[in-house]
Amino acid sequence: MSILPPVLSDLIEALSSLPGVGPRTAERYAYWFVRHDTAAADKLAAALKALPGGIGYCEKTFALIPAGQKISELYSDPGRDKTVIAVVAEPFDILAIEKTGLFKGTYHVLGGLVSPIDGIGPEQLHISQLIKRIDEDNVKEIILATNASVEGESTALYIQQQIATKPVTISRLARGLPIGVDLEYADQITLGRAIEHRQLLNDGAGSQA
Repeated sequence: MSILPPVLSDLIEALSSLPGVGPRTAERYAYWFVRHDTAAADKLAAALKALPGGIGYCEKTFALIPAGQKISELYSDPGRDKTVIAVVAEPFDILAIEKTGLFKGTYHVLGGLVSPIDGIGPEQLHISQLIKRIDEDNVKEIILATNASVEGESTALYIQQQIATKPVTISRLARGLPIGVDLEYADQITLGRAIEHRQLLNDGAGSQA
């Protein structure tokens, strides 16, 4: 015998599949929709339905952009400094940095982090495109803004090795960020200080192999 109507059970199951949402939280969310008028549910359903066809990726930065658009405004904006690139793992890391209001360069989204246990190698990330941008945009500084995790550090080290011969300054976010905390969950003050006090990894002169 089913205790709940099938449509409600299906909603709870769908909500439970979201990251960070357990069964009890999913039940509370579902009951909230039951108690309120259908407008909230209709709005959510419409947003989810429009999601797959409404999103694209910037051809330069791989940031999220509206479908049909080719280049992110964070790259095309003449007020952004194209010679400074913050390298991040995921698109929402850009949102976290932008909230500080302190960074006026551009971004490059890797599309993940090197993680052998998950079968993700450097060749599956947008690293070759980053190297290409260094030459095309005459980049002067690369800020490695990956998470302070084993995967984030490994990815940053790999990128540093790949561009070691380029005449570009390489810096890393200062260790104001707690270990294991993703950028999107860092508070604005901590993240802002990490950007302002980023660590220099080389002098920008490049080195010959």
